[in-house]
Amino acid sequence: MARVKRGNIARKRRKKILQLAKGYKGAHSRLFRVANQQVMKALRYSYVGRKQKKRVFRKLWITRINAASRLNGLSYSRLINNFKKSNIGLNRKMLAQIAVLDIPTFNQLVTISK
Repeated sequence: MARVKRGNIARKRRKKILQLAKGYKGAHSRLFRVANQQVMKALRYSYVGRKQKKRVFRKLWITRINAASRLNGLSYSRLINNFKKSNIGLNRKMLAQIAVLDIPTFNQLVTISK
């Protein structure tokens, strides 16, 4: 039976990992074993980070809306409740943008919702 040589496949696999580890410091970018651990850790962090990003941005939008609504004498929760009752269907991202960039429009929205 002929001997199976799989050097190509192993080299490709290692090269792929080392390519992903480019830019890491010291052995983390040069030695396969260490680089493999770091790449796996980095991929795990990036996966978790994509989930956390959504939470962080929503928190930021809520903070901005709350600050703008308190200038109009309302708390954030009261404002959102008024919007729901008034059928104003703006999401938090858009509300935060309006609150930051176009204050008179935000004030009009608040008065409409009251």
